[in-house]
Amino acid sequence: MPRSPKSNGRCAPGPSFESNVLRSPGGRRARDRLLVVCGAKATEKDYLLGLVGHVANPAVTVRIRTKSCAPEQLITYAARERDRIGDDFDQVWCVFDVDHFEVGCAVSTARRMGIRVAVSNPCFELWLILHFSGHTAQVRTYRELLPYLKRHVPAYEKARLDFRDFEQGWPEAGRRARSLATEGREHVTNPSTGVWALVSRIATP
Repeated sequence: MPRSPKSNGRCAPGPSFESNVLRSPGGRRARDRLLVVCGAKATEKDYLLGLVGHVANPAVTVRIRTKSCAPEQLITYAARERDRIGDDFDQVWCVFDVDHFEVGCAVSTARRMGIRVAVSNPCFELWLILHFSGHTAQVRTYRELLPYLKRHVPAYEKARLDFRDFEQGWPEAGRRARSLATEGREHVTNPSTGVWALVSRIATP
């Protein structure tokens, strides 16, 4: 299925999602709160919500927002959401792909604003492939990478990701991803993905 085009300009309005699965007993606030802003409408959000429910980590709560926009606008939006919501988030994350964007400025802006990034180069589907096998060959686009994923999940569609296809493989995906690039250098290393760091943060008690 062709990858949906992304905006090169201002953020387009999009839905927001929040997971209330991870709450400590008695309704008390859990120890750590994460705000995660995804630069795609469905794929990353569906995966992360599935992961949150699967690991059921009582030490973390996760609020997820989605915005379809270029990475630098995504960083700005995440910072504004952090300030607007007013919650004392322990960490704010932005999840986005390199794709056709020049993301160096976005990564630098995020560091300056105290926002962590989970960048996939070239795209999030690399992280999904790593649930099943290693992948070290350079690949430039989503279209080039998709056949590798469909070897393992033939019915895969970006708009309808089923986390059950991936729930057994995320620990191994993390190990494989860490071997591809130095943490924080994923945006300049192809192939690589920093999603493992966010997944680890969500899953670790």
